[in-house]
Parts: sequence; structure tokens; C-alpha cells
Amino acid sequence: MAQETEEGNAVSSPSPPSPSPPPPPLPPRRKVSGEAPLQVGRQLQSKPTTAVSSIDISTLSFPDGTRGTFPTPSVGSGPSPLNSGYGTPSRDSSGDNLTDSMSVMSLAPTVRAPGDLASLVAGEFNRKSRAWNLLRSQSETVQPFEAIESGDSGELSGFEKEFDNIPENLTDDVRLSMWQSKMKHYLILSSAGKPIWSRHGDLSLINSSMGVIQTIISFYEGAKDPLMGFTAGKARFVVLTAGPLYFVAISKLGESDSQLRGQLEALYMQILSTLTLPTLKNIFVHRPSTDLRKPLEGTETLLSSLADSFTKGSPTALLGALECLKLRKSQRHAINNIFLKNRAEKLLYGLIVAGGKLVSVIRPRKHSLHPSDLQLIFNMLFESGSIKSGGGESWIPICLPAFNNSGYLYMYVSFFDEDGNETQPKPSSTTKPTSSSTPTIPEEGSPPPQPPPPPPPQPESPQEIALILISPDRESFFPFSSLRTSLYNSLTKSTHLSLIRSSLASPRPSISSILPGSTPPPISHFIYKSRPNVQFVMSSLHPLFTSPMARRKLMSQYQTLHAAMHAKHSHLKVIYSVGGDCASLGWVTPLFEFYCVAGPNVSRQAMTEAANRVVKWVGREEARVFIIGGGVF
Repeated sequence: MAQETEEGNAVSSPSPPSPSPPPPPLPPRRKVSGEAPLQVGRQLQSKPTTAVSSIDISTLSFPDGTRGTFPTPSVGSGPSPLNSGYGTPSRDSSGDNLTDSMSVMSLAPTVRAPGDLASLVAGEFNRKSRAWNLLRSQSETVQPFEAIESGDSGELSGFEKEFDNIPENLTDDVRLSMWQSKMKHYLILSSAGKPIWSRHGDLSLINSSMGVIQTIISFYEGAKDPLMGFTAGKARFVVLTAGPLYFVAISKLGESDSQLRGQLEALYMQILSTLTLPTLKNIFVHRPSTDLRKPLEGTETLLSSLADSFTKGSPTALLGALECLKLRKSQRHAINNIFLKNRAEKLLYGLIVAGGKLVSVIRPRKHSLHPSDLQLIFNMLFESGSIKSGGGESWIPICLPAFNNSGYLYMYVSFFDEDGNETQPKPSSTTKPTSSSTPTIPEEGSPPPQPPPPPPPQPESPQEIALILISPDRESFFPFSSLRTSLYNSLTKSTHLSLIRSSLASPRPSISSILPGSTPPPISHFIYKSRPNVQFVMSSLHPLFTSPMARRKLMSQYQTLHAAMHAKHSHLKVIYSVGGDCASLGWVTPLFEFYCVAGPNVSRQAMTEAANRVVKWVGREEARVFIIGGGVF
């Protein structure tokens, strides 16, 4: 009874709250295979590690732009002392357990730079599988911008119609739509809003657009914050204010602001070459609303040809340098001596130019012509055709703004081709076909007929040879005419004129001739600028870049490299870029600038080796491809 009472008391007495039930057990670890559970603890290392396993996934890029991933077998087991810091976990030799081969960088693949640039920071990561190497060997022949040949012009769609005139017999809405479809525009207007010149469309069509632009520019000038540029959609607007004139460039070609502003400055200098700066200021001082179209009447073709050269892609404008005709050093020296021997008394500058390329220059010892001034002269002679169409001898007052923007010089121009070339007989259209032109059936067992050889590359520049004589004296025409006659006779007698013609007829040097033994050549095109001489040499555009669209694509790539290398706060010396349609390399030193383009699958190492070989070639040929010093009197 006592026991029962005690138990009863025990039951009836208050008791402390019972603790919460224990949590349910964790589920079992997932097994890698059906035999044994995953064992990780015994494999852990006691210290931090950056060891990674070999790559077991390869990503391949095909020539058509598609990509695919393919598994590759692991090279070894266990931790791998690769230097890249990238990898995936691998299993041990038994195939059951995961080794401790991961690191922080293994889980951060976005840190890795894309493409071949990874080799700069990722060590041995770019070691590819045999499948990759096989595909790479087959796709290294892919040329840059091959999508253009297949009809995929991308952002340049419609560029083939860029230089077509806008018909006047259409409605204003259609004409305005055609004007807006152009990829590049240049507009010149006065500070009073008067339209002066436009590359596309007549001024009546775009008068309202110019008024809007003038209002925007004036608003920012009133706030003492001049408008430099802005972006609207895919178009970049760049504004240049030069005295009483506004210059506007509208581009969808991806050029930088500094490049567009340099083009606008060239258009401004083209106007100054006609009016001079004091004349331009006096016109607007007395009448700010003056219509400048009358004083500039007749120069529209010069402005249009200069603007079109920028749109097509001008290495001269991009690099601020000139191209020279390739001649032997002894031949150029002999031409300079003949030039100096026949020099007239009032001569300031004398130039022989063949197809827009310098052949010979004679100048005073302490004077030299700026490339921008020569660009204006070459545009007048070889691009617009206004001087050539006149024939004979021309005497032109011209202002060279970089030399002196306040006054005129006088330029004598004559073309040697007019009486230097013999007329070749042309075949008559009524000539009967010969037996060789009749198709024949090959006999049985004979080898198949061979296809006709490809036509030789055509010259890439105009074929005129011009003599340019510049003097401050307006009465020097007749002495210069006598100089022209004696110089022509001396050059013809010494056969140097025929040497100039033969060099002019031959195309620019090809990549295969500069880099023999490389089939196909690692690079497809290059431009080399000699900074001390302010001159450049480039490889032939044939056969990959002869079409206007391919050349525009090439120059856009060079403009991108040039903008990156010469950015305001950039300190780059070498830049390597890989895209879907090409790879490009830029290299800048105190002595030269080098830019080249290759196919999208060419490696950085191959491009670097080719660039070094081209630079060495230019060093050996420097006296031929550049004018060093020239004739000085």
C-alpha cells in the first residue's frame, strides 16, 4: 500500500516540462554507384589548395558561327598542378570518389577572358583536345568578313546604295525616307541657321532638320556649355563649331568622336582653301545671315569627294599620313636631282604625284607641307577630277590652311600622261572570231581543258602622273610651264618616267610576297605607319577587300583599333581583338604604328609572329616605300 501510495503521489506531484522531441535523422547520402556510398571525408586535404583537374568539356566554334560542346577524356586522376586555376571536379582512380580538386576559381568561370585572350592569364587552359586541333586546322583558312560574300552584310546592309543620288521626281516623304536610310551624313550651316552644304539630298529637303540642329547647338552655347556630340538610336552626332560655321557629322558606322571631328576639320579646311580665314570672318562680321553658298559655288564636288573618301574609308585621314610610290632609293634620288636641276626661281614646293602617291618632293630646307594640306591637293586632283577634266595646264590660287590660313599661294598643275602615253590600237567590234575562239570538243582520253587563268589584279589607284608646282608669286605661270617642259624631257630621256609608270601599274605588295612560305598567310591585310616620316604603307586589297563593302568593313576594324590605341586616357601598346568575323592586332611604338586583320580562327601567336615579320620587312624596304628627306634646296 505504501508503494502504491508513493507511486500515486509520484504521479500526482507536478513534474517539469518535457524537452522537445529530437529532430528526425538526416536522409542517407546519395550514392555514386549501387555498391558503395560516397566517401569524401577521407579524401580531403589538410591545407588549402588551388589544384584542379583536367578539362573534360571542350567548346568548339565552327566556321559558320555555331558552337558545340564535346566531352573529352580526363588526362589523369587526382589533383592536377595546372597553372590556370580553372577546372571541373574529377573522380579518383577507382571512379567512385570525388577528389578535392576544386578551388574558388573553379566555381567562377565568368572570370576567365573569352577566346584566345585566355592564354594571357590562364596558362595551360587553352590546351585543346585532338578534336579541337583537327577542327582548327580545317578552319584556319576562313577569311575575314566571309559573311559579306554569303550576303550577310550585317550592320552595313544598304551600304552599296550609300552614294546613290536621291531622285527629285519622287514625293517628299519617299525622298526623306531615302535620306534617312543613308549611313553617313555631313551638314554645314551657319550660326544663323542658314544651310550651306549637305552631302545627301538638296537643302530644300533637309532645311527643317538643319533648323532643329541649329536650335539645339545654340541652346547649349547659350548655357556656355558647347555641344560636342550626342547619340540618337544607332546614329552618333558629332558637332564642330568653327567661327561662324557649324559642322555636323551623323554616322552609323561606329567611328569615334575624335575620328569624326577630324573629318569635319578636313571639310572646314576645304572651305578655307577656297576663301581663307580672314575672308570668311569678314563675310559674317558685316552680315551674319549671309548665304555662303554663292561664294562657295563650284566647290560642292570637292566637298562631296572628300566626304565620300571618309565614308569609303581613308587610311590617309585615319592615320594623318601619306602613301608613297615604291621606288628604289637610287631611282628616287636621281628623280630628285633632276627636279632640283630644273627648279625655277620662285618655286616654293615641287611635287611629282602618281595616282595619289608621292613620288618626289623638293622643298626649302626649313619648310615642309602638312599632310592635311596635301590631302586637299590630292582630293582636288585625283578624287574630284575637276582639274583633270580641264586638261592642259592649270593655274589655281589656293590657300593651304596648315601652312598659312590667311593668304593664297598659286599652284601650277599639269599631267604628264597627256603627251607621254602612246595610244594603243583597240580591237574593232566587227572583227570576226578566230579559230582559237571557237569552242572545240576534246578528244577521248585527252585531259580535260584547263580553266582560264584568273585576271591579273587591277591597279588600286588612279593612273595619272601629275606635276604640282607651288609659288607665292602670281606671275610664275610661264616660268613653271618652261620648267614642266624641261623636266618632262629630262625624265623621259633618263627613262625615269617609264619607271614611274611601271611602278604605278603594279599593285601594292601582297601578303604572300611579304610572308613567303606561309600557305595561307596568317594575316590578310596590314597598314604600317612610319611616325617620324608621317607616311604609311599597306598591303594589297586584292582579292579579299576589293568590293566597297569589304573595304568599308576593313577600315571600320582599323578605326576601332586606332580609337582604342589613341583614347584619351589609354596607355595601350598592343591590343589583340577577336570577333565573330575577324581577328585584329594593333601595335604602337614611338617609331611606328602597325594594324593588321586576319581570319577569326587565327591564333594570337600566329598573328604576332606575322606582325614581327612584316615589321622586319618594312625595315628592310624602308628606303623604297618611304620618302626620307626628299630634295632640299
